[in-house]
Amino acid sequence: MVQHNRLINELKNQGIDHPAVLAAIESIPREKFVLPSYKTRAYDNTALPIECQQTISQPYIVALMTQALFEHPQPKKILEIGTGSGYQAAILAELFEHVWTIERIEPLYRKAKHTLTQMGYDNISFKHDDGTLGWLDAAPFDGILVTAAAETLPPSLLEQLDPNGGVMVIPLGRHRLVQRLTLIKRNGDQFEQSFIESVSFVPLISDQK
Repeated sequence: MVQHNRLINELKNQGIDHPAVLAAIESIPREKFVLPSYKTRAYDNTALPIECQQTISQPYIVALMTQALFEHPQPKKILEIGTGSGYQAAILAELFEHVWTIERIEPLYRKAKHTLTQMGYDNISFKHDDGTLGWLDAAPFDGILVTAAAETLPPSLLEQLDPNGGVMVIPLGRHRLVQRLTLIKRNGDQFEQSFIESVSFVPLISDQK
């Protein structure tokens, strides 16, 4: 509990002010999503390694990206690209009516699905696939959250945003360089971009030729 409180105070000091986002961060046991050797650091405000040479994002970045989804007037349907450990999906499932999450690395997909199912989440749909394609059958989405950096905006994801205020939170830029966490707002066929913060993410990989 002391670790939880310290983390929440850090997030507040960094500008996270949405009460529901803070409550979700506080309630989710992050230790369930980290490697056993890192459990003592589960509530450090830092990214940590997970399987398959991937990472679980820093809680501040998780909270920042999640908070930005509330730029939609009434967000209910959320698509996550890059399930990873499943931690971000758990946060989203606490806050929104239904979450669709896609992971291209099969061992991560299987482990995250098992963990989140065991935790009792029944409002998450899982898919092992190329995330850049989105999830057409469930579109449009009020919010799309991308947990890997794209050099350009994936057209399929833009098309699957709700035309009436849909928002996408996505890191833009090249791997190993400073990336721009960007908020995309859709109004009809118009897409407005705004900068949120400089970040560092693994690259968004497409299986398309």
